[in-house]
Amino acid sequence: MTTRLVLHPLTPAEAECVAEGRPGPDALWAPDYPNDGDRAGARHFLEHCADTGDPQPFGAYEIRLRQDGYAIGGVGFHGVPDDRGQVTIGYGLIPAMRGKGYASEALRALLDLARAAGVASVKGDADLDNAASQHVMAAAGMRFVGEDDLLRHYLIDWTAGSAAERESGATATDQAAEAAPSSQVSARRPS
Repeated sequence: MTTRLVLHPLTPAEAECVAEGRPGPDALWAPDYPNDGDRAGARHFLEHCADTGDPQPFGAYEIRLRQDGYAIGGVGFHGVPDDRGQVTIGYGLIPAMRGKGYASEALRALLDLARAAGVASVKGDADLDNAASQHVMAAAGMRFVGEDDLLRHYLIDWTAGSAAERESGATATDQAAEAAPSSQVSARRPS
């Protein structure tokens, strides 16, 4: 939970509803929720559940407004941590909720959850031309670590003696916070 949001862990039954785009009996969905990214994330979560069981806390979360409980997007992990303790994240909001800092707020909460669960590092990516998503990751404390022909890659690393800490004596979170743009925007779930 954050000041303005609740990260609700999706159950497999709720994820089926999101994947199909039909609300369950108790669901409160804002107009345009779920979008294509939310449905794809729910399908990925369901595939993971079918293969290895429910991965919570490393599953999918619905982003809900605290004030009224309406779902406005999703955030989550692409699976459990790998053998190095690293996970990959994704997030997205419906268009009407973008540009209000909700994506950065939700991502910070997800990063806090990952760190509390003992994750060593978290990575994410965004399309080269998706400046909004890149700003979200930077605002949430992730740092740019490189790009390829399609994507810009971001990382936050909590291991003692990480490269970011060795370079300046500051954590990756401190470095990204200093470089974060003042306006926080949000974008679709990185793939």
